[in-house]
Amino acid sequence: MAETAQRELAQTVRAELAAIDPPRACCRAAERDGLGAAAQGHARSPVVARLAVRLTEGDAGEGPGKVEPGFDWDGARDHCRAAWLRGRFLTSGSLSLGARGAHLELVAPPEEGQALQRRLHESGFASSYRVRRGRGVVTIKHTETILGFLRWCGAGASVLEVESRLVARQLQGHLNRVINAETANLERSVASSARQIAIIKQLESEGRIGELSEVDRGVARARKAAPDASFTELAETLGLSRARVQRAFRRLDTAAAAPPPAGD
Repeated sequence: MAETAQRELAQTVRAELAAIDPPRACCRAAERDGLGAAAQGHARSPVVARLAVRLTEGDAGEGPGKVEPGFDWDGARDHCRAAWLRGRFLTSGSLSLGARGAHLELVAPPEEGQALQRRLHESGFASSYRVRRGRGVVTIKHTETILGFLRWCGAGASVLEVESRLVARQLQGHLNRVINAETANLERSVASSARQIAIIKQLESEGRIGELSEVDRGVARARKAAPDASFTELAETLGLSRARVQRAFRRLDTAAAAPPPAGD
């Protein structure tokens, strides 16, 4: 169900971007160019197909078959660049949300991939590029960069939902790590206490507990009375420092490891 929710959220982002109607003719032309073949009736999804029709019908006097001049990225303003990248993301991009954050990819022919990466870099979005299965893949992995890219392309409410999901997931991951650490500490504490009580009983059975110092005997009695107590709690009970309690247990351990006196 988690994977389904992630896919649905990614689809919501795409739907919000595809619903944008650029107010400027230059931005409509830029987005059509960014859509590439999808603007010529080869869209892979109904959402993008409807967008391509709207962009074409948005300019008075333009027919569906009219050929647009090539988009001049270097001479374009930021709003046109954003429209072009929005179109490119809608037709060849993917967004996934995993346990480690967001992951965005843009796929292009190998001869165009590096140019696409350069355009992202010029727009302020760091990315990496590689060729995968004969196709150029531009990847953005840093979550904040991905969210910034989506906002720049025009996404709003859906990006807020993505941020909310990611923050909740990070908090849950942190909570799980804390719980796991506390559980491990508790298990170690229980094992240590059981070992200490076994040592104390051994010394008692061998009649050697009376050979210990008063402090060590007091620590032994306190441990038997409170098997679950931490060193700090034992120290508070006995009016000692935590370090003295630890040293007392080390002496108990040493005494138990030593062979009984000859003749016992």
